[in-house]
Amino acid sequence: MARPNQNQNQNQNQNHNQNQNQSQNQNQNRNQISHQIDDFNLRETRPSLGGGRVPGNERFGTAFDLVEQMHYLYIRMVKARSLPPGRGNHNSLPDSYVEIKLGNFVACAKHFEKNSDPEWNQVFAFPKDRIQSLTLELTVKDKDIGEGEEDGLIGGVSFDIVELPVRVPPDSPLAAQWYRLENGSEGELMVAVWMGTQADESFPDSVHLDSLSVNGDGIANIRSKVYLSPRLWYVRVHVIEAQELHSNSNRQTEVFVKGVVMNMVSKTRVLAKPMWNEDLMFVVAEPFDEQLVLTVEEKVGNREDVVGKCSIPLHTVEKRLDTRAVSSKWYNLEKHTRGENGEVNVVQLNSKIHIRVCLDGGYHVLDELTQYSSDLRATHRLLGTPSIGVLELGILNANGLTSMKTRNGRGAVDAYCVAKYGQKWIRTRTVIDSLNPKWNEQYTWEVFDPCTVITIVVFDNNHLQDNDSKAKDSQIGKVRIRLSTLETDRIYTHSYPLIVLRPSGVKKTGDIQLAVRFTCVSLLNLMHMYTQPLLPNMHYIHPLSPFQQDSLRYQATQVMAVRLNRAEPPLRKEVVEYMLDVGSSNWSVRKSKANYCRLVDVLSCVVLVFKWLDDIRMWTSPVLSVLVHALFFIFVYNPQMIFIFVLVYVIVTGVWKYRSRSRHPPHMDIKLSYGDRSNGDELDEEFDSFPSSKNGEVLKMRYDRLRSVGSRMQTMLGDLATQGERVQNLITWRDPRATAMFLGVCFVLAVVLYVVPVKWVVLVVGSFVMRHPSLRTRVPSMPMNFFRRLPARTDGLL
Repeated sequence: MARPNQNQNQNQNQNHNQNQNQSQNQNQNRNQISHQIDDFNLRETRPSLGGGRVPGNERFGTAFDLVEQMHYLYIRMVKARSLPPGRGNHNSLPDSYVEIKLGNFVACAKHFEKNSDPEWNQVFAFPKDRIQSLTLELTVKDKDIGEGEEDGLIGGVSFDIVELPVRVPPDSPLAAQWYRLENGSEGELMVAVWMGTQADESFPDSVHLDSLSVNGDGIANIRSKVYLSPRLWYVRVHVIEAQELHSNSNRQTEVFVKGVVMNMVSKTRVLAKPMWNEDLMFVVAEPFDEQLVLTVEEKVGNREDVVGKCSIPLHTVEKRLDTRAVSSKWYNLEKHTRGENGEVNVVQLNSKIHIRVCLDGGYHVLDELTQYSSDLRATHRLLGTPSIGVLELGILNANGLTSMKTRNGRGAVDAYCVAKYGQKWIRTRTVIDSLNPKWNEQYTWEVFDPCTVITIVVFDNNHLQDNDSKAKDSQIGKVRIRLSTLETDRIYTHSYPLIVLRPSGVKKTGDIQLAVRFTCVSLLNLMHMYTQPLLPNMHYIHPLSPFQQDSLRYQATQVMAVRLNRAEPPLRKEVVEYMLDVGSSNWSVRKSKANYCRLVDVLSCVVLVFKWLDDIRMWTSPVLSVLVHALFFIFVYNPQMIFIFVLVYVIVTGVWKYRSRSRHPPHMDIKLSYGDRSNGDELDEEFDSFPSSKNGEVLKMRYDRLRSVGSRMQTMLGDLATQGERVQNLITWRDPRATAMFLGVCFVLAVVLYVVPVKWVVLVVGSFVMRHPSLRTRVPSMPMNFFRRLPARTDGLL
């Protein structure tokens, strides 16, 4: 009898131990998950921001008070004169160059063949914290003295690091001086050597220590650069009709008009009678070097034959600001045929096409998603709005970046940042082979609307060598900051998590430390912007269809990518498309779940109200039920107190939530984006190409159709959630200026409703709502403009 009891006790102890181990493992897993989620959070930092304002600095445009000071040793190599031939080369001019030696580090300036008076005009910058010697040696050598032998020594100059002058901008630039070469040489070297910071005007064009291993075109790819977006216009082609068309077929055919600008194609409907009255729209950029090519084609079965074509130079097209009618014109059609030798013959036809074409400058060309737009102004300069403030961004450093490639048997990353706001793009210099790069660069933008977003992205540079022309820069992470969520004249210093979504799941690739300041010129003008339409008036008077908006946005991103890719150094296509969120509207189960949960979270307040009413009815809390009954009797006898009580309640709630307002800018939230709860199949579907790459034609057709319908549902859910979140943010101080304005209006309304009888208020409001259509305008009202400018939680979505 003792053994069974013993076994039972042992089994019970084992089960108890297993349960304990399981509970410990579960607790550990929970702790790991919570630690991982905390690792994705925004953290406030307190960097040692230095500087003070530097007036007159055109390179960065602002002071260096939002970045940490970085000290550099600058060497400006100007020129040399009267250089004698080097050792072993007495009968010819030297192939001179300068060798820079600083401790164990050796670098060389470019060399000149057969020149005794070379001019380098080169600036070198060495980080002060990497200097390991007290002596700087500049040696002039002769490069061409024969194969297998050392370069010839011409002479040199040395400097004591401790005794170098310190230059602090805006001091005058340090003048270069002539120094006689040592070792008995007759030549002289003009050079300037000083200690300075990144505020020095020589900093952007200097060759840095981190980049000396880069050759060829890679040198240009690592320097900081400021780009300006081309001014984009909409081209509206109203195709009216065509006459005297000569068909290539003897039977009844259908015709249509195809418009082409660059590689962008748009078509009208296919009709039996050539009378379309249809608009074709394109996106073009200044200067207008392209041509609009219109082709009339007939459809014969599955074949499309060209009936005639005409070309219109875009620089001759009329510009307009509003909806005024543009004069229509008849254009002669031509037919291009190929001769026996391959030459193109142009044949004039009697056929004509009647069209009305113009450049619409009253719109804002949407190249970004509306919720992440950084500029909302109309295209035409005459419709521009005055500046309301200045945005300053300090890009300090990044920490713990994930290695994106392998170099010398170890992980490496060559990181640089790209930021876009309005028409100005900036690119920091590339820090070579560092997982903790330091940039400390500061930039500034003019602000014309506070309800805009600045986008900052960290990339890995894969174009450092000449043979990497087909490589693509890899994205490391993205940060968005909405200006309306920032308090004016306050410096925000935070470490933002860099998050990317890949087929394997969401991954943190490091942190980037930024300093942001939004300075307001006039608080009155800033508040006035909240009452203005979000987009130019043309978007409401003559709105674009959703299909046109999607098509034109795709065209705008392609035009932008082509233009910026022509810059030097180029801002490549993959960078521009990632900055502009190309393809972000494709179907995704993860995004649909995220938008659904946002909508449920917004509607949960309605559920709470009904639950609260049910608790009152069921006398769950007698004290509260008695209080509500008392208020009910008061409101019955004094109906005007209902609106006053509601407004006072909103004011009190909004003032109470001022203490718990968010003190940090918005950032990427993986929980809100459902990035931490997506399985492999959902991510595989999200990263699948469109059309699908799956096998099976029927499955492919159905799958793509489902994704197309699902993307619209996803957008609709997101829009509904956005409207509800804007209502919530009226009193949450997410946008401090909007909440203050709303509470002020509530206070005024409460006073008016207290003084004026309710029946007169209802009469005035009802009469205003039911006013005659002739008294209405198509431009949205002030309350609607205010509501559309309120922030939502879209800024935290991946």
